[in-house]
Amino acid sequence: MSKIENIRSILLSAEYGDEKHPEILECFPNGPKRTIGLVEVTLENGVKGYGEGYLGVFAPQVFKSIVELCAPYLIGKDGFNILRRYKDLCSVCDYWSLQGAARHTTSAIEIALVDAKSKTQKCPAYKLFGNSKKEKIEVYGSGGICDTKEHFIEELELLQKLGIKKYKIRAVPSDINKTAWVLKEARKYKIDVGIDMCQNLADPPIDADEVINYIKYVKNITKEKILFLEEAVGPTDIKGFKKLKETLNIDICGGEVITTPLEMIERINLDIYNFVQPDASVIGGMHAVKEVFESAKTKPVVHAWGGPVAIMANYQVAFGCNGNLVEFPMIPYKLEPIMFGDQRVIKDGNLLRPENPGIGITMNDKIEKDFSFDKESVYSCVVVDRGQPKDSFWKE
Repeated sequence: MSKIENIRSILLSAEYGDEKHPEILECFPNGPKRTIGLVEVTLENGVKGYGEGYLGVFAPQVFKSIVELCAPYLIGKDGFNILRRYKDLCSVCDYWSLQGAARHTTSAIEIALVDAKSKTQKCPAYKLFGNSKKEKIEVYGSGGICDTKEHFIEELELLQKLGIKKYKIRAVPSDINKTAWVLKEARKYKIDVGIDMCQNLADPPIDADEVINYIKYVKNITKEKILFLEEAVGPTDIKGFKKLKETLNIDICGGEVITTPLEMIERINLDIYNFVQPDASVIGGMHAVKEVFESAKTKPVVHAWGGPVAIMANYQVAFGCNGNLVEFPMIPYKLEPIMFGDQRVIKDGNLLRPENPGIGITMNDKIEKDFSFDKESVYSCVVVDRGQPKDSFWKE
């Protein structure tokens, strides 16, 4: 046992992508800089643990305020009894945010407690989640937010260099020729392609019939296999996901916005996905992801599009639960090499198991000082039309 002595939030802002990158043009109105929201938990034994909630990318000040609300309810309590502290957080927040922003904060605190406990025990965090002996997990490259052929080729060449054989791109039904071009180009590199249709942010989202027609038109141009379709309809369109799974011979997946394991498990039981994508920085923490792994018919593929702490937390629980595939975000973020150190190593297309105590990230006063919070550095969910090329541009 070691009591919780202090809890505080840390907001960090750092360079992300570049000013001409399509995601920056769409979602970062103030330029190529991104904020992440961390929680620092200090135990009475002096050990500090760090967690991240994905909310910090979108609403950093909200994240900070919820951490400040929750902290007094945990001070002085046993930091090693993580599931009990999780229930404490649910008691504080669930009445007004059972599904939503507070769950990201719960996630951050839970991850920080896991980090602190495993550091105290001098073991990597994955050992708290199972007896898996897996030493590596296959990686898929998560990118494909590209407006030019040169940018796609640049990403494909990076994947080839790393030995990665799976690539996720972003596309919508109007991207028929673009999708076909990428599928054929990726085949030259012996890389399979999955498609994120990005309907989490769409208003209104597309429906299942639009997706089915899009796939039909793409297959009229190329017979290359599509590995999976992610978030192909709106997040609440249960019937739409079901129809896609029953109609298309393509793996259907989703779930990155789901904020409770209960809801994800209910969707698993409804058989609307081929696999689910829980995120420890969203769904309530690493134990919540473990709960999903234990309930899933097919091994989940953790979503990992947050900052370094969120990414490493997801990787650790994937190792602990014997996962088969993890996400590798491809947009450069200046904090990543600094906070990962030598703990995120990709070799021959596989993520090697991290072995440092805790979740495997570096955090110190210098990082906090050098990457202080910039209030202008906020992701906007009101997507701006970046003026991308018409689909006819991609015709061969």
